Amino acid sequence: MYDPTVARLTYRALLGRRRALILGALPLLLIVLSVAVRALTGADDQTASDVLGGFAIATMVPIIGVIAGTGAIGPEIDDGSVVYLLSKPLKRPTIIFTKLIVAIAVTMVFSAVPTLIAGLILNGNGQQIAVAYTVAALVSSIAYSALFLLLGTVSRHAVVFGLVYALVWEALFGSLVPGARTLSVQQWSLAVAHKIAGGDLVTSDVSLTTATVLLVAVTALATWYAGQKLRTLKLAGEE
Repeated sequence: MYDPTVARLTYRALLGRRRALILGALPLLLIVLSVAVRALTGADDQTASDVLGGFAIATMVPIIGVIAGTGAIGPEIDDGSVVYLLSKPLKRPTIIFTKLIVAIAVTMVFSAVPTLIAGLILNGNGQQIAVAYTVAALVSSIAYSALFLLLGTVSRHAVVFGLVYALVWEALFGSLVPGARTLSVQQWSLAVAHKIAGGDLVTSDVSLTTATVLLVAVTALATWYAGQKLRTLKLAGEE
C-alpha cells in the first residue's frame, strides 16, 4: 500500500524551494506573533488559547493542509506528468495512499510542531493548552490532507476551492454559524483538544464521539474516493 519511490517524488515536489517557503510562512508568523504577545501580555492561559485556536487551528492548519494536500497530486494532473506515474505497474489506490501519507506528514510538521512551540512560548503549556492544540493540529492534519488530496484529483482549481473552504467555511462559517460547526474539521479537532485540556478554555460544539466518528469517516471516504477517481483517469492510448 505504500511505495517509497512515489513518496520520494511527492516529498520532492512538496518541499521544493518555492513551496517550502510558502509552507513555512504561516508557522513563522505564528511563532513571531506568540513571542510578541508573550512580551506584551505575559503568560496568560486565555490569551494562549485565543491565539492558538484563532490563528493556528482556524487559519494556519487548514491552509497548510490545502497546500500539502492539493500539491501532493494536483500539479501532476494539471501538467500531465501524472501519466508517467500511472504507466508504472502500481495500483492506483497505492499511489493515493502513499501521497496521502506524505501530505499528512508534511502538514503535521508544518502545523503541529509550530503550534506546540507557540503554545510553550505563550504560557508554557499551562492547563495543557499547548499539548491540546498540538493534538488538534495533528488530528486535523489527517482529515485536511485527505479532503484536499481528493480535491486535487477532481478539480483543476483545487487550490482555489480549498482556500475557499479553509478561509470561508472553516474560519468564518465554522466559527460563527452553529449548524455549520458540526461539519467543520476545525470543530472536530477542537473536541479532541477539549478532552485533553478540560475546563472551558478549549471548547467545541461537537461531542468527542461524534468528532471521532466524523474524522475517521471523512478521512476514509475521501481517501477511497480519491483512489476511485485516479483509477478512472485514462492514459493516452487506453480504451
